[in-house]
Amino acid sequence: MPDTDVAIVGAGPYGLAAAAHLRRSGVSTRIYGDPMSFWRIMPIGMVLRSNWTATCIAEYQGPLSLDSFCAATGARFGKPIPLDRFIEYGTWVQAQVAPDVDPRLVQAIERDGHRFRLTLTDGSTVTAGRVAVAAGIAPFPNRPAVAAGLPAELASHTADHHDLSRFSGSHVLVVGGGQSALESAALLHESGAQSQVAVRKPHLNWLSGGKYQRMLGRWSPLLYAPTDVGPMGLSRLVAAPDLFRRLPRRLQDRIAGRAIRPAGAAWLAPRLRDVPIHLGRSVTAVAPHRGGIRASFADGSVQDADHVLFGTGYKVDIARYPFLAPELLAQIQQAGGYPLLGPGLESSVRGLHFLGAPAAWSFGPIMRFVSGGWYAARVLTGVVTSSGQEPGPVLATSVLAATDEIT
Repeated sequence: MPDTDVAIVGAGPYGLAAAAHLRRSGVSTRIYGDPMSFWRIMPIGMVLRSNWTATCIAEYQGPLSLDSFCAATGARFGKPIPLDRFIEYGTWVQAQVAPDVDPRLVQAIERDGHRFRLTLTDGSTVTAGRVAVAAGIAPFPNRPAVAAGLPAELASHTADHHDLSRFSGSHVLVVGGGQSALESAALLHESGAQSQVAVRKPHLNWLSGGKYQRMLGRWSPLLYAPTDVGPMGLSRLVAAPDLFRRLPRRLQDRIAGRAIRPAGAAWLAPRLRDVPIHLGRSVTAVAPHRGGIRASFADGSVQDADHVLFGTGYKVDIARYPFLAPELLAQIQQAGGYPLLGPGLESSVRGLHFLGAPAAWSFGPIMRFVSGGWYAARVLTGVVTSSGQEPGPVLATSVLAATDEIT
């Protein structure tokens, strides 16, 4: 018998959501990782782009919701939700659902017959009937090739910084047109840096900030899901992964591209009023220049700065998870770094599940957001409990179909 039915790797929102649902159903579960660790290293002063319901972990109504957290703790804060308050909330959820979380990290996951063997940082091992990988996106920063070889003091990614005040008095060029780049530019400016932004697209996209929901009034729930992913007309579709994954691949890609296109929150625009934003500037080269950097753009222009900060998002590639043993990784069918997943977010390796952003290729853009944890935790629990904790078929029909589409 394995030491536990399910081992959860990662103690962020997805790992905590999985632990909550599995344990409510009586499934023997162990969870490993430093709770909310990725969120605690994000830049000081950040606020969350998602609305109130979509920021809830495991459920937006019930004992683990933000409303329940506020009622239980007396916490009072408005919208948008500050990062530090979300971390407090996540820590509270962890105390409710996984007070026994094991802070040791998983160094290796290997097959051990019909079960899995996990090796922890202290060298000890544990066996599990199933493994749910909820390890987040920390290994996946998308670092453009133009920055290859540049030292960290001249070029970095937004994922590299917890305190942007270190750039006070410096001239920083921020590259990117999404929330991460734009909010970093605002935080830099507010910390005393001279920031400016280079955006590849000829325009910026701004989220409506709930304007259309307010216009629709009581009819808003018909067109907007509480998950808060996607514009009017698509929100309800991407909130239903079981439906979304049955669409033709090309249509999935088009809808996902529209739902997660780079955009800034409406509340961010006033904070960027004094930050120069250059549109239609695609970076072609970045090189050291007089103690700083010189960026060259496709339109022939150049820009000098002390530092270039790339707000270029994340690119999933599960090969960058350091704990997946090479033999195990080789057995996971993939599409461009994403595992191909079937019901219950199960991979082509029986009993190995992926939650969060790695599930986005198979189940849609909602898997990139906290609110995707509601679905992920529920269907994972459904598969585990319906099969008596024994792994299901090696390859689900939906995974076979997806494989056919990319070959």
